[in-house]
Amino acid sequence: MTGRTTPHHDDPGEQEPYDPYGAASAPAGRAARWRPAAKAAAVVLPVCLIGWLGWQAVANSSRDVSASAAAHSPDGRVGGAANDRAAAGPTDGDGGASERPAAADRTVPAAPSPAPSPSPAASASGPDRPLTGRTVLLDPGHNPGNAKHPTEINRKVDIGNSRKECDTTGTATDAGYPEAEFTLDVVHRARQILEDRGAKVVLTQDGERPWGPCVDERAGIGNAAKADAAVSVHADGAPASGTGFHVILPGRVVDGAADTSPIVGPSHRLGVLLRDAFRAGTGEPYSNYLGEQGLDTRTDLGGLNLSKVPKVFIECGNMRNSGDAGRMTDPQWRQLAAQALADALTSYLTG
Repeated sequence: MTGRTTPHHDDPGEQEPYDPYGAASAPAGRAARWRPAAKAAAVVLPVCLIGWLGWQAVANSSRDVSASAAAHSPDGRVGGAANDRAAAGPTDGDGGASERPAAADRTVPAAPSPAPSPSPAASASGPDRPLTGRTVLLDPGHNPGNAKHPTEINRKVDIGNSRKECDTTGTATDAGYPEAEFTLDVVHRARQILEDRGAKVVLTQDGERPWGPCVDERAGIGNAAKADAAVSVHADGAPASGTGFHVILPGRVVDGAADTSPIVGPSHRLGVLLRDAFRAGTGEPYSNYLGEQGLDTRTDLGGLNLSKVPKVFIECGNMRNSGDAGRMTDPQWRQLAAQALADALTSYLTG
């Protein structure tokens, strides 16, 4: 033992407070344990103090720079308009903010679907081609070369109920305009209109033959083509006092090779349509020398007697009459005649 005695305190109120950092008052064991901590604190605290002082210096410097920038900005804000534009994004070139969506939000429009190509059947028919699938026979009366072949055209052919000349030369105006040229011109014009409307048009002759064909062959061409309708175009050579046009209808003939029974009814309908269209389209009056109200029925024409398809003739006027001749030699009037012919056939075939 040491020879020194520590006083003993029985009253807790008189005890001295415990100071963990005070080595003099701490028990000997505790003081030994706190010595390393005290040494560490002696090193760390100065370092922290130096770091805090450095941070304060940087912060003060940043505030000074911001204040200086604000003082030089037109609107008193740091960065001014340049920062506003940067925040707003790219411009559209005239100073306004672009409204272009972000790349992720843009929708790429789908490529338009190509329009379907019309089928051949759809393009081949329609309201403007009402005669598609129909066949029309046009028979230009006579032939410009007939006059040079009298032997051939004068021979007789069977027309069912009799025999008649193969063909004739036709007539002409007093000025020499021939019927054969007139009929071929009108038929060419009518053919174009009918083909534009979709019809297949068959001609009995197109001026390519030296003569003919004969009347029985003309009927046979329409029969072989299985025409839906046929019209033979002529001009008359009556006395000069006669004027006007008329349509010739087939009468009933049942004799030999002729049997018009199946075509009399439909031919009458076709004839009435042609009469009405021709009068309205050309202004030509009904004939004042043949027929009644522009219609005449005959049983002596081989082109009608031998036809197996609905067929009529039209005498477009009297070439020996000066008024009729003046009209028939006018190309514009011939176009009207062709139009009337095509319109009548169209009405017949679509009615």
